[in-house]
Amino acid sequence: MGRGRDRPQRRGGLVFGTCGAPWVTTYVDVFDSFNGRRSGAGKEVAVLSHGFGTDQTAWNALRPWFEQRYDVISFDLAGCGPRGAETYDFDRHGGLFGYADDLLDILDECGVQSCTYVGHSMSGMIGAAAAVARPALFKQLVIIGASPRYLDDDGYVGGFKAQDLEALFDSMSANYQAWVAGFAPMVVGVEDDDVIADFSNTLFQMRPDIALNTSRTIFTSDVRSLAPQVTRPAHLIQTAHDVAVPVAVGEWLANAIPGATLDVIDASGHLPHMTAPQEVMQILQDRLFGAAR
Repeated sequence: MGRGRDRPQRRGGLVFGTCGAPWVTTYVDVFDSFNGRRSGAGKEVAVLSHGFGTDQTAWNALRPWFEQRYDVISFDLAGCGPRGAETYDFDRHGGLFGYADDLLDILDECGVQSCTYVGHSMSGMIGAAAAVARPALFKQLVIIGASPRYLDDDGYVGGFKAQDLEALFDSMSANYQAWVAGFAPMVVGVEDDDVIADFSNTLFQMRPDIALNTSRTIFTSDVRSLAPQVTRPAHLIQTAHDVAVPVAVGEWLANAIPGATLDVIDASGHLPHMTAPQEVMQILQDRLFGAAR
């Protein structure tokens, strides 16, 4: 997509099978730098991309379902996971298009020709941007709890006002640990101590200045213009009660993306793939395969 810095020179020589099929030689620098993982018994590729404040372990509850059906690729977004401080660039990742460039780099390096892309929250719109740039790479998109714009606008309900976001950014800046302690249970949205602990841990793993800049990138973005440009089948999933993404946003996105479907789970929270995985798996089964598989 051409936005952001050029990639550094590849560091090493050829290795065997880390990203590609066994015994196929391939460079793995980009995939490796984002802590890439590839597993599964299927022939078709599924790419799992997590949202803000988590890392690829957010897919742990759903990964076995995908591995039975797909060749599964996952990775940590820039700024996230154990190598987050190494992968994040304040210029490149000051907009969602820089993350979309990362995604396309990973798909190219792994030799992916077509994939089912599953993106949560910010990764939903990252995937949409990548699919607009190179639609042939994407068989279909699954978008979970994503928003193209978080700020309210004339005729558009995003769920936040400018003063809400400034208060959030001020709180993050003042005391990141205290902010996480309040933010994590609010976003999880249900009384699930394990998920709250996991989400808190991955938030704490982020460097505070990177977390703040990432949150500014997400919450001040407006990529509504991408939606009507998405030409691949898109399946939207969200909960009925999400503090970050109101149902009205999901409805707007489903109407704006040609032919998109929307499934609203009768549940609360922004992380249904972690708190309501059975419900999400049922929707995936119905939307991706129809008949039992």
